[in-house]
Amino acid sequence: MSDVGLFETLGLTEYEATALAELLRVGRTTAPNLAEATGIPKARIYGVLDSLADDGYLKVIPGRPKEYQPHDPETVLARAKENKRQEYESFERAVDEERDAFLSRFEPAFASAAGGVTPAEELFYVVDVGDPSESETRRLYHEAEREAYVLTKSFEYLDAVRPAIEDAIDRGVAVHALFYHPDLLDDAERRVQADVVDTIRTDLPAIDFRFATGPLPWRGTFVDPSMDYDGGEALFLVEEPDVPNHMRQAALTENGSFVAGFKRYFELVWDHESIGSRGDDRPGR
Repeated sequence: MSDVGLFETLGLTEYEATALAELLRVGRTTAPNLAEATGIPKARIYGVLDSLADDGYLKVIPGRPKEYQPHDPETVLARAKENKRQEYESFERAVDEERDAFLSRFEPAFASAAGGVTPAEELFYVVDVGDPSESETRRLYHEAEREAYVLTKSFEYLDAVRPAIEDAIDRGVAVHALFYHPDLLDDAERRVQADVVDTIRTDLPAIDFRFATGPLPWRGTFVDPSMDYDGGEALFLVEEPDVPNHMRQAALTENGSFVAGFKRYFELVWDHESIGSRGDDRPGR
């Protein structure tokens, strides 16, 4: 990956990324020196540096000529997050300011198009397996308030969702996971699962997990189930061994009855068809 590519998530232009990368390497310098080192046109370099200063990535040292000094890398990342937070808050305020006018204009037309009846809520909607489903899984952990449950073969996507899980645990969310028993996996899946289990035991001991002794008809994540059927959300996919993952879709539901049903199923397997995380055969909770 190029130096410029490292700054893509900060939302910098190519010139800004090039200038900041060079500054982080060489430290304090002047605009002409930076232009010569990076190939950024001299007519553009001052505007690029002013933009980086405005965003809080560097400071300007007065003098003749004035110099530019980057903040340390940790501060740069923290500033990038703060900039995005402020940008989102500004966007949210703008949307809120237009909300009443937007609703008054479009809600009557929408209701009329539906024959005066609000369309029934969809029980499910789908996302592709891979980055989209992992993004939704992270959202579930970030929004969880009490409990999160996972049914998985080997939890091979743990690294992709780990920061979100850690966030949930830090907020007091209880996380429970049911793995396939290693005997149900092929050699490659078994090795992946063993590494994940070691990671959980070492780094994420708050995750309570067991091994299901039989195959599971579905896999996925659900959070905050309510036995009153009035809350929770689930992301799941049914078991289709002959369909490659890249051709599959996962289903999302906010239907409280379905989510409660998922919890009842999880508890039955946990209590009666699983073994402990250290390989014992004691009953579950």
